Amino acid sequence: MQQIKIFKGIESELHALETEVNEWLASENGRVVNMFGNIAPQTITAGKSAQGTFSASDVLLVVLYETD
Repeated sequence: MQQIKIFKGIESELHALETEVNEWLASENGRVVNMFGNIAPQTITAGKSAQGTFSASDVLLVVLYETD
């Protein structure tokens, strides 16, 4: 049976997201069919653009996997 697992994080914490995904993959008794994701840039506000700082982008990763 196919199922999905959705992971969400932020760009500045990619290492933590990688660790979470890798630990889940190691513990799951399934076969990954497909993996896809997206990085959504944040809107720059007038005050922040003047200072040269940006909010961290949202990261979404979706894993499609099969189980018995």
